[in-house]
Amino acid sequence: MESKEYLLNELKQIEKWEKDQKGLWFWERITRLPFKLLDKVTPKFIQNKIGTLLDEIGGYIQNGGQYLSKEESVFQFYEKQTGRMIHELADFKTIPVEEMKNVSLELANKRKSAATLQGASTGIGGIFTLAIDIPAILAISLKTLQEIAIIHGYDPKDKEERVFILKCLQFSTSDYVGKEAILNDLAAISDDKMKSREVISQIQGWREVTLTFTESFGWKKLFQMVPIAGIIFGAFANRSMINDLAETGTMLYQKRRIVERLKSNTIPTIESE
Repeated sequence: MESKEYLLNELKQIEKWEKDQKGLWFWERITRLPFKLLDKVTPKFIQNKIGTLLDEIGGYIQNGGQYLSKEESVFQFYEKQTGRMIHELADFKTIPVEEMKNVSLELANKRKSAATLQGASTGIGGIFTLAIDIPAILAISLKTLQEIAIIHGYDPKDKEERVFILKCLQFSTSDYVGKEAILNDLAAISDDKMKSREVISQIQGWREVTLTFTESFGWKKLFQMVPIAGIIFGAFANRSMINDLAETGTMLYQKRRIVERLKSNTIPTIESE
């Protein structure tokens, strides 16, 4: 039995993780600076291309567009990992949170491998292929968070859910002040649909997120500007980014599902083999 005590203990661990995430070391502040330099030395046509590609994500918060993940693929992945048949999102309501967490971690490993390959392949051409890498890693990031959402029984096709996903993305790359504010926003989305609409109007969705997102790993991408050597730095930057992002998504969705179960007193029983 997944007991109330177990859920409360897991919630306590997640809240401890949240507090640990709020610190911003001095060196992290310093490493944000090179991206401003990168912006200055990057040719205008490259900046324009990055901007155009990023604009595609602008529609994500409104309708999801081409970035929406397929539920069926996630269901199949879940079945492969656990042997449990999933037919619809509602089926996740009776699944233990620990199982959801374990599958999310397996998914993270899969996405980290894809991101590593992406970073290495675009690192070959230095600054010119950097224009391709940034929107590509953004797409992988959105896909990863959407799949973690589905694993926890939430539907990325809902606009409020896409706001939650973008906030998770922003949380993983924000500083202390940003993390504090984002946690408040996420609580509002979870607790009150009226407040969630206010968050939608405030976020100006994708641009705020993508600016924070790109700045946060600018110092790593700065090294990727060097042809050939960029293979190593590109692979490392992308892998570490997806690792942090998947951890954030898993923790925040775990918290959300645990809180909902504690409120509803819906604590599923683990099926005996």
